[in-house]
Amino acid sequence: MSVSWNEYDPGKFFDELIKPKGKPRKYAKNLAKYLADHSDEELETRKAVAELSIKEMGITFTVYTEEEGSIDRSWPFDILPRMIPKSEWLQIELGLKQRVKALNLFINDIYHDQKIIKDKVFPAELLANSVNFRKECMGVSPPLNIWAHICGSDLVRDSDGTMYVLEDNLRVPSGVSYMLENRSVMKRVFPELFESYNIQPVDDYCSQLFDMLASLSPRPADYPEVVVLTPGIFNSAYFEHSYLAQQMGCELVEGRDLLVQDDDCVYMRTVEGLQRVDVIYRRIDDLFLDPEAFNPDSMLGVPGLLRAWKKGNVALANAPGAGVADDKVVYAFVPEIIKYYLGEEVLLPNVPTYRCMFQDEQDYVLQHLDELVVKPANESGGYGMMIGPMASKKEREKFAQLIKKDPRNYIAQPTLGLSTVPTFVEHGVEPRHVDLRPFILSGDTTSVTMGGLTRVALRKGSLVVNSSQGGGSKDTWIVEEEA
Repeated sequence: MSVSWNEYDPGKFFDELIKPKGKPRKYAKNLAKYLADHSDEELETRKAVAELSIKEMGITFTVYTEEEGSIDRSWPFDILPRMIPKSEWLQIELGLKQRVKALNLFINDIYHDQKIIKDKVFPAELLANSVNFRKECMGVSPPLNIWAHICGSDLVRDSDGTMYVLEDNLRVPSGVSYMLENRSVMKRVFPELFESYNIQPVDDYCSQLFDMLASLSPRPADYPEVVVLTPGIFNSAYFEHSYLAQQMGCELVEGRDLLVQDDDCVYMRTVEGLQRVDVIYRRIDDLFLDPEAFNPDSMLGVPGLLRAWKKGNVALANAPGAGVADDKVVYAFVPEIIKYYLGEEVLLPNVPTYRCMFQDEQDYVLQHLDELVVKPANESGGYGMMIGPMASKKEREKFAQLIKKDPRNYIAQPTLGLSTVPTFVEHGVEPRHVDLRPFILSGDTTSVTMGGLTRVALRKGSLVVNSSQGGGSKDTWIVEEEA
């Protein structure tokens, strides 16, 4: 039995490949025909090839459970790609560059003159209660005044087709290795499709990442010493840390491999002796980076690292303190931040957001908890949130009390009808909800990945795309529209 698009029904949701009544979108006609010409058995074979490739390539992610501790699992992957026309993507790219530029200006201002607060555009109390503000970074000017060198902004498309920014990840955003490996797997599974479609490449990400990191080096050199700093093998993103280090040709180090000497420079221990390090792509949270400056009990960081960074003897990406803008309440002010620093209107809109710190917005949220999604300011991975329409009365009452107790810590948003993409499941092809995380690199130039990591809610009807909670991923194709 082959795929029958006439029977494919995304309901009230915007489907990114198939329009109502089973008609493919203009840019997806070839793919829809190709899939319709293949039986479920043939697609099952392709799926088996994908799963075997993932095992051979060692693509894993780590899940933590109370019962079993940490478990490495094969990366959950769907073989049907997501497609976005290049004409639309170019507009999204402009919006992402605008956003990251404004956020870097905001972070730099927060750690210097705080003009945006003095001009009453951004509330002082919001900064005073920020868990990611680092007073230790006040007055520091990192290379190029850029703090968030690698940003992963999550995008969602609503039922009317509008693409929104759901949140910005500016501390240690992860997922890019899976975007790259998804493409490698797809080339093995459907090599013929890469001949019939002009799919924009993503393979150059690691070279772009290295070039960006190298541009931050405090010492002029053709080949600066760049390292990737990992918390170690038990971290859930360790696969990505080792993958990126390998692809860039850099050393993968842990805190114990580095030391700061009396000259306030960072050195790496090697079999040939100490070697100076110029740039550290750190995958460790701020508070564990340097036991001298932050958490004194940290065994993951490097004593004196912040001191070396402040002296300008080493570059850190992302810079400590960049997380001040990685806050869902700060996110709600991004349109004002863009207007303030750039004098421009937002090119890529936020999801409409209610800020519970303002009484009138809090009142609305409390009256409409059954319709809204409530999120804490700094949780990630889908944890700590409440989806109103799916929550019990008891859960809604619990969140009402949490909001009243600490209104600064909560925002609320309407329940979006996340767009869907055809997904290969046990019973054939069905629509599943997706989001998208493109990655933006900011150094002496700014670049955006051609697409990003599409995460898919594999459970029917679910809106939760996180792999730790049953989600998976797809390859994302930016394609030219067909004539």
